[in-house]
Amino acid sequence: MKKRMSIQDKAEAALKEAVRGVIKEHKKTGRPLPIWKDGKVVLVSPYKLK
Repeated sequence: MKKRMSIQDKAEAALKEAVRGVIKEHKKTGRPLPIWKDGKVVLVSPYKLK
């Protein structure tokens, strides 16, 4: 029997899928990704991310 996912689990899965898509698109175009680090926005190469 399959376990039903909670709304929180569904939301987390959707967010992870969206992030993978964004990283993939940035790798394709070579654009850096803005991330939040130590209270600041930092541009990171998409090739340094999973």
